[in-house]
Amino acid sequence: MEKKGTSVFSNSLIWFGAGVSIAEIVTGTYLATLGLTKGILATIVGHIIGCTLLFLAGIIGAKTKKSAMETVKISFGQKGSIIFSILNVVQLAGWTAIMIYDGAISADGIWNTGKWVWCIVIGALIILWIIIGISNIEKINVVAMTALFILTIILCKVVFIDNHTMTKVAADGLTFGAAVELAVAMPLSWLPLISDYTREAEKPVKATAASAIVYGLVSCWMYIIGMGAAIFTQNAGIDQIMLKAGLGIAGLLIIVFSTVTTTYLDAYSAGISSETISHKIKGKYMAIVVTIIGTIAAIVYPMDDITDFLYLIGSVFAPMIAIQIADFFILKKNSDDKNVEIVNVIIWVIGFALYRYLMTVDIIVGNTLPDMVITIIVCVIANQIVKVKGNVE
Repeated sequence: MEKKGTSVFSNSLIWFGAGVSIAEIVTGTYLATLGLTKGILATIVGHIIGCTLLFLAGIIGAKTKKSAMETVKISFGQKGSIIFSILNVVQLAGWTAIMIYDGAISADGIWNTGKWVWCIVIGALIILWIIIGISNIEKINVVAMTALFILTIILCKVVFIDNHTMTKVAADGLTFGAAVELAVAMPLSWLPLISDYTREAEKPVKATAASAIVYGLVSCWMYIIGMGAAIFTQNAGIDQIMLKAGLGIAGLLIIVFSTVTTTYLDAYSAGISSETISHKIKGKYMAIVVTIIGTIAAIVYPMDDITDFLYLIGSVFAPMIAIQIADFFILKKNSDDKNVEIVNVIIWVIGFALYRYLMTVDIIVGNTLPDMVITIIVCVIANQIVKVKGNVE
């Protein structure tokens, strides 16, 4: 019997859960130094760029029915893709730890039982989500997402309606372009994951579009809540905003379940990526191992500033997905039968170096977009040269 694919609604729920994230809210607070108007504009511009790329990445997996890291083989070859699979597992383990850490800190602010207790609770719930499996969590997600939706509306009320005094947040040198890049960074961090979910979709294009749009809207919403918290509540923590609203247990639930629904995606995709490193690895078991490692790391290490981590993710995966977009949509090229597609590996190194250089330049649209445009152009030209050379020989 053929396995039933996931619905457009199911995919939308998954990415709604990904968007409702404390990490998004915290990152939104960084943009508060621009003021609310410029901060919102930077958030919207960044998410339009990031979610367009997210959609294109998801389409590749949806149409080929391959996981995110399996699609990398199309551009980099069987062995060439392994380095990206390893880097992806590492970044996902890092995200798992960061998300559990942020969730535990906020939960402990509402119910002070010790951060380590909440790390274990959140970690255990993520493992439960993994055991249930992506095809069986739709009904659970409907309940969880409905509760999160209602509670985030209440959160907006506390931040924007109950507080009428705007405070000027001290300038920290953040430019508009850098703010755009921080907004691009969050959807960009999902690029190496989205195909893990869209490949299961019954209606690939519709499910991918819904995923990117829903995530983009919800993530923008979280960024704006973060900015509002910094401007209207004197940068009060999420836990304090919840308590101010009288959301004791309810606030605790939104923190815990938003962390679980987002971090589940990280851990699950770490398992899927590990299968492309070795077929002997079982994805579900590796996802559980990554969750356990992330839980321990969250207990042991402080993880308060994630901006450098986001930029590192961008520098690795922005040129990678740029090459994939060029190969799949423009060149119609498939290197799946090769061990290593050396031309694309060299182009990726150039794209990585270019991204790191662009971080030193203030560009109004951030550095991801120009890096990817240049990488795509270089990829197309280089492959045409190789093709012409091959025809001559």
